[in-house]
Amino acid sequence: MQTKTNEIVKGIFWAAAASGMWGISGTVLQFISQNETLPISWFLSVRTLGAGSILLLISFIKYRWRIFDIFKSWHLIGWLLAYAVLGLMANLITFFISVQTGNAAAATILQYLSPLFIVLGSLVFKGKKPFTSDLISFMLSLAGVFLVITQGNFSQLAIPLDSLLWGIGSGITAACYIVLPKPILQTASPIVVLGWGTFLAGIFFNLYHPFWQQVPTITPAVVVSIGTVILLGTILPFSLLLYSLHFAPADVVSIMDAVQPIVTSILSVLFLSLKMNWVEVLGIILVLLAIYYLQRGRRQTEKTLN
Repeated sequence: MQTKTNEIVKGIFWAAAASGMWGISGTVLQFISQNETLPISWFLSVRTLGAGSILLLISFIKYRWRIFDIFKSWHLIGWLLAYAVLGLMANLITFFISVQTGNAAAATILQYLSPLFIVLGSLVFKGKKPFTSDLISFMLSLAGVFLVITQGNFSQLAIPLDSLLWGIGSGITAACYIVLPKPILQTASPIVVLGWGTFLAGIFFNLYHPFWQQVPTITPAVVVSIGTVILLGTILPFSLLLYSLHFAPADVVSIMDAVQPIVTSILSVLFLSLKMNWVEVLGIILVLLAIYYLQRGRRQTEKTLN
């Protein structure tokens, strides 16, 4: 029992580290999306193909030709494509647009709703009835998000409607990239799964917009920012998240997403001149409490049922 607890704590630690890196990356992403002239399609092509290539190189050095074992099963190939397209690609697109049209703090809060979408997915696709804690958490999270996106002025949104919708999309796709790689991780290393997923996403992005076409003006700030986003926003956090799933279940891991909005909000206030009032802070706290109560309630209910 103690060993199991230690493993879960280890999973929580690595998931929290990943979430913190995403918080830093989200702030940098807002800077380059709103202060630098970067086409979304070009940026995503460079980010994913670059990160995927680096991850596959690292994987090959460690595992050699075994990195291709994942392609020996059509079942695994199907899950890998779903992870690359519905998880990684979709989440990167929705989150980037939400940040570009709004701000990183609000977009991160909306993405943080992913645990609720995991529960909703279980209800829709597996027929699992929601627990009482699910319903309470859902209402708390809606109240929190409402406070964040209105800033207390209930007659209008504090962020554009399109940013709100893309942010909700990022929450749904964040749930996908947590759940979809689970079947593959039973037979392949996390870094191999992430490497192929990101590389395939990079290929698909480049089919739409090759990175060598319509190249924007490259400044030192752009180079440093893209490097930071690739490292802290793709390679390290996705790797750590997949690694954490070896020790803790997806619903527990998703709790650590709480670190991301906190880090992003603090950095946005310090470096991007984002002004937050007490209503927004209260909204963030409500969302964090909702997700915590969701996970705590589900574990206690499942223990009672078992």
